[in-house]
This record gives sequence, C-alpha cells and structure tokens, in this order.
Amino acid sequence: MTPTRSGLPPRLRTLGALALLGTAFPANLAVTAGAALVGLAAPTAPSPTPAGGRRTVLLSGGKMTKALQLARSFHSAGHRVVLVESGRYRFSGHRFSRAVDAFHVVPPSGDASYVDALVDVVRREGVDVYVPVCSPASSRHDALAKARLAEHCEVVHLDPDDLEALDDKAAFAALATSLDLPVPLTHRLTDPTQVAEFDFAAHPGVRWVLKSIAYDPVNRLDLTPLPLATPADTAAFARSKPISDDNPWLLQELVEGREYCTHGTARDGRLRVWACCESSAFQVNYTMVDRPDIQAWVTRLVEERKLTGQVSFDFLERADGSITAIECNPRTHSAITMFHRHPGLAATYLADEDGGGDAGPVVPLPDYRPTYWTYHELWRLLSRPSSARERWRVLRGGRDAILDTRDPLPFLLVHHLQIPSLLLRALVTGRDWIRIDFNIGKLVEVGGD
Repeated sequence: MTPTRSGLPPRLRTLGALALLGTAFPANLAVTAGAALVGLAAPTAPSPTPAGGRRTVLLSGGKMTKALQLARSFHSAGHRVVLVESGRYRFSGHRFSRAVDAFHVVPPSGDASYVDALVDVVRREGVDVYVPVCSPASSRHDALAKARLAEHCEVVHLDPDDLEALDDKAAFAALATSLDLPVPLTHRLTDPTQVAEFDFAAHPGVRWVLKSIAYDPVNRLDLTPLPLATPADTAAFARSKPISDDNPWLLQELVEGREYCTHGTARDGRLRVWACCESSAFQVNYTMVDRPDIQAWVTRLVEERKLTGQVSFDFLERADGSITAIECNPRTHSAITMFHRHPGLAATYLADEDGGGDAGPVVPLPDYRPTYWTYHELWRLLSRPSSARERWRVLRGGRDAILDTRDPLPFLLVHHLQIPSLLLRALVTGRDWIRIDFNIGKLVEVGGD
C-alpha cells in the first residue's frame, strides 16, 4: 500500500493508489471496529495524577506517527494535549485521536506568521510545554522560535546554535572530531567542480559518496560510490547534483556495514530517553538493539554540549566492529513508537518529573513489541510475494505503530482520510510523487518537506 514511482503518468499512478486504498477500506473498517470493541471490553484505568501537576502540552507535526505516539504518552500520563499541523495536512487522522484534546491549523514553518500562530495557540490553550515534532524543514524554524515561545511556555527543543552545529552534516563532523568521537572523512562542497578536482588517489582504498546537507527526499537515497570508472564520469555525476553556494553538499567517506538509527531525548545535558535500532534507507520497522558503544557516543556529545531537545543519530558499524556516526537529525525519531504504553516516557520531557539523580535513560519496556506499519507490510507483500514468510514474521512478532485498541480511530482515518486527501490533491494538480509514507503521513515528493 505504498506504491513507488513507476513509468505510469502521475495522475494514473494516483488513481491506482486511490483504488488500492478503496479496496482496503472494508477490511480496515472491520479491523478498526474490532479494535474498538476490544478496547471497550477492557477495564478502564483511572486517570493518573502527574507528579508535577497536569500540564497542557503542545505538539507539532500532527501528520506523523511519532506525534501520535507522544500525544498518547502524555495523555496516558494525565496531561492535556494540543496538536498542530499546517493546512496541507489538516485532515490528519491523528487529530481524531482520543489523546488529542485540541487541534489547530498553523501556517507552514517557513511562513513569516508561523511563530505568531504558535504563540497564539500557546496563549489560547494555556500551553505549559511545547515539544516540536519536527519535519526536516521545520526543525530550524522551531529553534529560531524558541526564544520567543520561551516567554510563554517551556520549549523542549535545541537552541539555534546547537541545531546548526548538529543539523549541518559538515559542522556535525567537525564537532564530533573535536570531541574525539569517530565520524567518516568529510569534505564540504559548494561547486560540482570540487568533486572533479578532488584527489581520490590520496585516500587509497576509500570510496566516497555525495550527500546533500539540506534534507533532500530524493537524492538522499542515491549512494553511488565514487570515484566512477573515469574522471569524466565522476565529474558528470557531480554536475547532476544541485551543488551550489546556496545548497552545499558533502563528499563523505562511504562506510559499508550494518546501519543503526537512534532516538534520544535530552534535558540539561542528560540523556533521558534512549532507543537504538538497526536501520535502512527507508526505515519502517523498529526493533530495539543493545549497543552500549553507540549509547556512550551519544551520551558524551549530549553531555559536552549540555543539550536540551530531541536528537536522532545515524551510525554505521565498520568491518572491524567499531562504530562511526554519519549524521545527526535534531528532531524526534520514529523509533519513539517503541515506547507504546510506556508509563515513564512523558515524565522524561518535563523538567520536574523524572526525579533527577544518576538513573540511566528510559528505554522501551522489556515486553515491548517491535513496531511496523501494516500498509507498508502489505505493499511489500504485493510487490514481492516471495517475502510472505518474512512479512508474517514481522506481523506476528510486532505491533502496528498506529493501531491501538484504546484509540482505534486514527488507524482508519490516516489510511482513508489523511492519505486520500493528499492523493486527491495530487490528482487535481497533476503533481507527481515518489512514495506514500504512512509513517510520516505524506506523499514523498521531489522538493517536498
């Protein structure tokens, strides 16, 4: 249920995706109804009283599963949740979650009125804490808004200086190197000719890859090893990328090995939440793994920079077993979905609720189940029937990241309101798209958010 780009005309592909979703609707309706009945039959737990009192928590990124997970976590801990999203995603299925007390449409993060709109929501709803659930495009804008929002509420997000040091892949590599934390060899580029002129022979045995510093949903998946067969081929490949002074790129050592992704929530230089998973280019399955070396790497950086906010890192394991960090994404990671029904997650985001001291970070519960997205698994099965045994193993051993028997409506409406509304918009405009991402709740497009 996540068709990728093919040779079909955009409108025809869009119609095909809508038809597939329509075919799945009766089954989804039955699943949602069944989940609701199970939830109604379950005992109702009394609403808890938070240790620091009930707060009103504002979450952005309302289209994304990770925002839904945090909304449920704060709600189950006894807090009031306000969710915001831009107008393009006003039909987010998450706005209908029982964990969401109020939903507001705000301008896109790059709009001049974005901060004013957030301040207005904070005042109207009496918000105590703002936790941005950022898209790559919005993390910088939320950092710049932090000082003004902090006049009205607490903001759990990086300061602008920290965000720039971590989000810029070249600056991140330099920072890590200054702390003796391992990262790949990295060179900043502002012109394709710098690739043609690079002395690859000075690094025998090393292969390289071009990476956009700014988030690029298309080029981020192109990991073509360099140099190519001839210098002319290498130069032509570099010219095919939008490298410029305004859009700098990296030439980075290509490390091949097992990939890991992480989520961390930090307050005042202390890592309070930790998750680590094996990763891939298009990650929609999350299973916790124990990697003390990766956790120690992240803990050191968090402590040295005295960070407050959410930080996600990508690592690679070299052939000798050592690890190297390839980038930081200073925002919530979808691995947060592994904290489903964790009673301690919400408190880690609040200044006075997790008790301080030397306790380690909160990790997924011992009996947690790995997370997946059902429609992604179904599409994998349809596109590769030979993977049926693997798909069954994933479904049997894990849990859908959206479906919850105590809150079943988002599972129906993400797939049959939120995504169809985006497809209908693409149908009317004729706009092409690459992939449906049910996790992030959007159509992945060239130049998209």
